[in-house]
Amino acid sequence: MTSTLPAATTPKVPAQRRPAPTTRPTGRTGPSRLRSSRSDLLLCGVLLVAILVVQGWNIADYPTLSDDEGTYLAQAWAVQEGRGLAHYTYWYDHPPLGWIQIALLTWIPAALSPESMTVGTMRAAMLVVSAVSAVLVYVLGRRLSLPRWAAGLGMLLFGLSPLSVVLQREIFLDNLAVMWTLLAFALAASPSRHLWHHFGAGIAAATAVLTKETMLFVLPAVLITMWRHSHRDTRKFALTGAITACALIGLSYPLFALLKGELLPGSGHVSLWDGITYQMTRPGSGFILDEGSGSWGVLQSWLYYDRVLIVGGLAGALLLLVTWRWSVTARALAGPSAAVVILALVALRPNGYLPAMYVIQALPFLALVLAGGTASVAHAVLRRRRSESEPRPLTAGRYALAAVLAIAAGAYVVPRWYDGDRTAVTADANAPYQAASKWLASEVEDPADTRVLVDDALWLDLVHAGYEPGRGVIWFYKADLDPAVTKTMPRGWRDLDYVVASPTVRRDAVDLPNVKAAIEHSEPVAVFGEGEDRIEIRQIQTSAGGVR
Repeated sequence: MTSTLPAATTPKVPAQRRPAPTTRPTGRTGPSRLRSSRSDLLLCGVLLVAILVVQGWNIADYPTLSDDEGTYLAQAWAVQEGRGLAHYTYWYDHPPLGWIQIALLTWIPAALSPESMTVGTMRAAMLVVSAVSAVLVYVLGRRLSLPRWAAGLGMLLFGLSPLSVVLQREIFLDNLAVMWTLLAFALAASPSRHLWHHFGAGIAAATAVLTKETMLFVLPAVLITMWRHSHRDTRKFALTGAITACALIGLSYPLFALLKGELLPGSGHVSLWDGITYQMTRPGSGFILDEGSGSWGVLQSWLYYDRVLIVGGLAGALLLLVTWRWSVTARALAGPSAAVVILALVALRPNGYLPAMYVIQALPFLALVLAGGTASVAHAVLRRRRSESEPRPLTAGRYALAAVLAIAAGAYVVPRWYDGDRTAVTADANAPYQAASKWLASEVEDPADTRVLVDDALWLDLVHAGYEPGRGVIWFYKADLDPAVTKTMPRGWRDLDYVVASPTVRRDAVDLPNVKAAIEHSEPVAVFGEGEDRIEIRQIQTSAGGVR
């Protein structure tokens, strides 16, 4: 027979003295929550300093300057100078919001020192983006219920992987888009579940897509995160508000084209439709697992820098999917896991175009799921309470296994990351570019009256050296593809004085008649570097033995 306490023994609290119900059982105020997060602030701060030191050291000299970097920075320069949305005709290849943000980031240093508006120097601006993104990775990890050490591990994986160090240094739109995407995830996972946070997530997601349109692939993962972290009673409002905010902001791009009369193709103007058509129909680079294809080569370049983050991140995503039913961590990381799976499936298209910077979009999610997978293993091995029936040797064995796994992982990762990061902070890959820039600035008698073809990595250097933007110093693609430039070259390559044959120019000249002819009818007057990475400054020969 069971006994129960009589009702009279239960003390009653007068109505006026009952505590008001709260949505947060802890009842901590802002200052108390701040004090309780000091460990997070300290850990995040220390890791951030380490990341910025490694990424910032030698940033101008490694990796090699790329034509894409030069293009985005030159377009940002055009915005700063009030010359329009690009340094040549803007043709809707990408939404302009990305390089508008670069213009804002580089505006102050460019105003203080105009000649510093060059690719190598302005890479420093990307440290701001890297810092914000790294902090957001930590915040997102904590909001997705990762323990403090696992969130810190995710931040380290994201910021110190040799692959991350190389790609996050470069002036790529993808880096900016990742920052906005991480903000969208962090707002979607807000513990306060405020509707405005979810609206903000939609705005951040739209900004990410308008920065780099391929971030559209990750939006379903943002919605998954919002679904899991929104309150059941307000979930419909949260999702509807986020989707509406995202759609309205995203529609500003086609609206911009419509107002300019450039939404659809027509005579005498570029169009958004043509830009989208080009991006959707550009030649594919082959299947990523087909040896010898361009995509295979891109994959090998990623694995060359870091196998740990890519292979480990994919394995972490699979582990979290397999343990979905009984793992709290797996369910918490549903959004990042979905992002990894979606981006992997897109990369596995049979004949899609796979650029080298595509992996940037996956880096934070690979880091989080790898950290989450590590946390799941650690929880399974270490956090399970020892039952009275479990022999002590078995308990000791579990801890020994955890130690062996940690040591083995460190022994594999640390030497490889050390070699990759040491190269990033010591190698000088841009000496040929710097020497070519110096030669063209000092050895050409009258830069203002000289016409030279260059890749965009050197375009701003020569603008600062006195060459006329657009007409005197010409981005080599435009000599064949932009009517606004070709009409200033009635005699084609014969109207040029020099061509700077960098690896990019030599590679793409095959499909550009004027550029190809300029190289064929020129002689090198200065060569910097060796082998395939050399840069040749070639003077145009308009007749046998003569120059223009």
